[in-house]
Amino acid sequence: MAGIDYSSLIPNNVSLHENRRLQRALEDWQPKFLEWWQDMGPLGFQAKETYLRTAVSVDAKGWAQFDYVRMPEYRWGIFLAEPEPSRQVNFGDHKGQPAWQEVPGEYRGTLRRLIVTQGDTEPASVEQQRHLGRTCPSLYDLRNIFQVNVEEGRHLWAMVYLLDAHFGRDGREESEALLQRRSGDADKPRILGAFNEKTPDWLSFFMFCFFTDRDGKYQLASLAESGFDPLSRTCRFMLTEEAHHMFVGEAGIMRVVQRACELMREHKTDDLRKHGGIDLPTIQRYLNFHCSVSLDLFGSEISTNAANFYTLGLKGRFEETKKTDDHLLKQATYPVAELDGERIVTRDEPALVSLNERLRDDYVADCARGVARWNEVIRKHGIDFELTLPHRAFHRAIGSFAEVRVAPDGRIVSQAEWDARHRDWLPTEDDKEYIQSLMQPVVEPGKFASWIAPPARGVNGLAVDFEYVRLG
Repeated sequence: MAGIDYSSLIPNNVSLHENRRLQRALEDWQPKFLEWWQDMGPLGFQAKETYLRTAVSVDAKGWAQFDYVRMPEYRWGIFLAEPEPSRQVNFGDHKGQPAWQEVPGEYRGTLRRLIVTQGDTEPASVEQQRHLGRTCPSLYDLRNIFQVNVEEGRHLWAMVYLLDAHFGRDGREESEALLQRRSGDADKPRILGAFNEKTPDWLSFFMFCFFTDRDGKYQLASLAESGFDPLSRTCRFMLTEEAHHMFVGEAGIMRVVQRACELMREHKTDDLRKHGGIDLPTIQRYLNFHCSVSLDLFGSEISTNAANFYTLGLKGRFEETKKTDDHLLKQATYPVAELDGERIVTRDEPALVSLNERLRDDYVADCARGVARWNEVIRKHGIDFELTLPHRAFHRAIGSFAEVRVAPDGRIVSQAEWDARHRDWLPTEDDKEYIQSLMQPVVEPGKFASWIAPPARGVNGLAVDFEYVRLG
């Protein structure tokens, strides 16, 4: 089962040829997807050969192969992780029952909404990033963004397969709608706010990969616990691909930080703008913005929807099966940050309705590990500066803190103080204009823009100066 059938029009490991109705539906959707890709995929590079990885197996060992391919010819397909024999529902009211191979009728609408919401993020990020190739800091980075883009397209295929295979006409209509919405469109925006934000530059792209794609990791990991086995298997393999996207973000920011430190030591100044670098306070402001926007993706701190998803066995916690409680949570509590007048306090709330906050806690802890690695680079250069995650209440648009002004250190501030200080905390127009001025393409193999350090190593064991994209 681990091998993938590449002889079919649609590569797959789900024996698609045995279900002619489903095969016809997906083959009808495929040219519409390709039309969307040509319209909304990477601008100006569709005919260029790029050194990309393609899944050839769902085995964790050696699951991908690398070669040059033009992106419209990439073999997008449907790949589910290996089935787990005798898998059960591991949480909620159906705990201990055999995992479902078909959608329980009473949960049809709820499951479809979960799949559509996840599926909508995949094409959205491609749309947000479509202009960035024209300002790439290197061929290495250009190749990496294209790898992220084609795999987001692959993840869209994964969700469309579930919709078409298990939700009939409703699912096919949702699949069509996934290609009709557009990131930032006034009339047909994407479902989640972070996926309607602009990604105008490479610093924003790296932050997006680190923070927003990391939200994707935690959402996919929660859905991978689902009692609906096809969704679980789909998400488990998506997580294998998603790891690279977060690497691109973390390593990209680390290289920006490293270059900032090098320039500070070379020129003995914190003012890097006259030397073509990105100063650490500017990096902090971009960090604050992208972290806060991504925190909103987890939803409200108290959520009956999250409780229902769990109780019904549809969406679990991160690493659900590693937890040692009863996996029912009906009597359990969980500490949640809340607003109490002019203070932010922590109170124990029922664990079921606090599941969004628990997942957000897992996410914040993971982000903090990445930020610590960036700070290690700064420390090794002997520079007295520390990047920090903003308080979870800072700059929130969803949940308990949406209507209150909070500083990055967690202090509740007046509107007057916010008006006076928010330019210290969030990217300013001057910041955006300066970052945009740095976005000049560097396309000679082995060369890098002035504001970013080269990576420690190349892709798949190749040299850093390998011709990762053939632009000739």
